[in-house]
Amino acid sequence: MKEYALEKFRRHTFFGILRSTLSDAPNKTRVLVVDDEETLRHMLTLLLEKQGFSVQSAASAEDALQTLRKTPEIRLVLSDVRMPQHDGRWLLEQAKDLRVAFVMMSAYVDQDVAVECLKLGARDYISKPFKPDEVTHKLKMALDMLELQSAQTVLERENQRLRGELQLPVNAGGIIFASQKIREVMGLVAKVASYKSTVLLLGESGTGKELVAKLVHERSPRAEGPFVAINCGAIPEQLLESELFGYVKGAFTDATKNKPGLVEEANGGTLFLDEVGDLPLMLQVKLLRFLQEEEFRRVGDTKGMQVDVRVIAATARDLATMVEENTFREDLFYRLNVLQIRIPPLRERKDDIALLADHFVEKYRKRLKRDIKGISPDARRVLLAYDWPGNVRELENAIEQAMVLSDTDVLGPDSFPEKIISARPARAAAAVIDLLDPNSLSIKKATRTIEEYLIKKALEATKGNRTRAAELLELSHRALLYKIKEFGIT
Repeated sequence: MKEYALEKFRRHTFFGILRSTLSDAPNKTRVLVVDDEETLRHMLTLLLEKQGFSVQSAASAEDALQTLRKTPEIRLVLSDVRMPQHDGRWLLEQAKDLRVAFVMMSAYVDQDVAVECLKLGARDYISKPFKPDEVTHKLKMALDMLELQSAQTVLERENQRLRGELQLPVNAGGIIFASQKIREVMGLVAKVASYKSTVLLLGESGTGKELVAKLVHERSPRAEGPFVAINCGAIPEQLLESELFGYVKGAFTDATKNKPGLVEEANGGTLFLDEVGDLPLMLQVKLLRFLQEEEFRRVGDTKGMQVDVRVIAATARDLATMVEENTFREDLFYRLNVLQIRIPPLRERKDDIALLADHFVEKYRKRLKRDIKGISPDARRVLLAYDWPGNVRELENAIEQAMVLSDTDVLGPDSFPEKIISARPARAAAAVIDLLDPNSLSIKKATRTIEEYLIKKALEATKGNRTRAAELLELSHRALLYKIKEFGIT
């Protein structure tokens, strides 16, 4: 009797969809439906064909795998998890090298199974019985992700073009760079900007995660909509929910009127969740529900509200470790980590230090009204040698401080804090001492070793730009070329 009732519900649900929904699926995208229940396969086929898909079906995971291998035109798979013999997870693993997107489905509500499917590469997971338009909505989202991957060849050509401009400094949305690592970040920004999929920005504090988030927004179809940012670690836990989702009058003592939250303010645009790793577990549950359903409730409200928001999250913390420690939900991690961009620390992009320093000098020359002409070569070497644990933010603060305190119109090494000045000789001396022959007291040999070491370091720091390397070494360009030839440096 229970099975009959479930079957009746399925028939009512799916035929209701067929009558009420309009066809807006991509033109004849081929879908493979995999389920051991013939009735459900038939209803899904009718539904998806009505939506404009071209549908094939399979009664088992084994048949599905053979069909996928014989039919490369199939782009989407809608598969049951629990089937006789081999199940949907087996099919996922066997088909991981094929260029298809999986959406899994099951009549059993099992969060661990859902997470396992996402780990194995599924794009999404649906629980039976389905909501009226949930099937087509999930498939279209999966197709969007697949098209993102299909654009790889075109975008790789763009990356090649950018590599050809390696020595040309660029200012993109306030991000100053010439380094290859940031060019790669910009390539990823170009790839993900057009899609609504969630982006997770990883990087140390001060690397410019919010600037990258704004750039994704500005290059997306949502550029005319709002960009709303919130630092999840800067707001007390008891206020964070109402700040995010808003509240209704009477929800608590001071709630004298309805107040929209930041999620509502971001409608039609982008919501940037900075330091998302600091979200308390209770709010992680509500954020997960919002990401899954695109629906939320104001604090104290009994009705849900729907918004159209693209979410970009950022963190300096190791979310994977937090998942293992049970301080961050695993299912939320996988929902956030759809598209990941890692922003390298400043110590990994030394090519950008001089460009950034000059940019900040110009910025604070106007703001502070100080006629500082620039940075001396000695000071540039000091800045290049320091590791910048606070990244770009620390460099900007150091330049501003130096410009305020400097008694000259050129910033020299002594214009900067002692921790920056003292970092260079200790590391440089240790590196050079390691190179010297402890059994030789020859000044001539030691001088040659040191010169060769410094030339290689300068060329490495400037990505082989000999003109810039000569400036750092305080040599003429001709003298540098002579020594490169003499030492056999390639």
